[in-house]
Amino acid sequence: MISKGMLAEAKDHAAWNVGRLLPYAERETAIVGLEPSCLLTFRDEYPNLLREESAKIVAKQTFLFEEFILRERAAGRLSLDFKSHGGKALLHGHCHQKALVGTAPTVEALRWAGFEVTELDSGCCGMAGSFGFEKEHYDLSLAIANLRLIPAVRQADPATELVTSGISCRQQIEHLTGRKAKHPAELLWESLEKQ
Repeated sequence: MISKGMLAEAKDHAAWNVGRLLPYAERETAIVGLEPSCLLTFRDEYPNLLREESAKIVAKQTFLFEEFILRERAAGRLSLDFKSHGGKALLHGHCHQKALVGTAPTVEALRWAGFEVTELDSGCCGMAGSFGFEKEHYDLSLAIANLRLIPAVRQADPATELVTSGISCRQQIEHLTGRKAKHPAELLWESLEKQ
């Protein structure tokens, strides 16, 4: 809604979300999300959109999955055993994530799981949420993806895991290459030593 200029509707949704999450945030319960655009809207846009202390309280308690698990590990509250595999991961950073928090938490989480991580200097995947699905933007979306991202994915060894947090990024990669990229949480789950 925000990206389409529907600010009144976005503000209503923000108020609804903040109202439901505020009791948890006030108890300092972490609010964890997987999709960077959705989760980071709570941190970045909601406080400006609502201009209320409640939105700031919720924003302070929101974390991307990778940020959360690294925070818990640093505090000594999380210990995970990963398989010894020596795998490689090719990471495409989601634009919203790169702009607001960077990809360092994702890289660190994947390295914790034993992956050798290569981060693509790929710019945008070209989807930008619903942008690439719109008929009038489809060709531009493809052109953006084909600048760096798609050639890098096509050149990657088939044994290399493709990783990106954004659903639209994963859709674009699969649509244009036939290869399935995984969310970091999926790859970490698969890498756990199951007992």
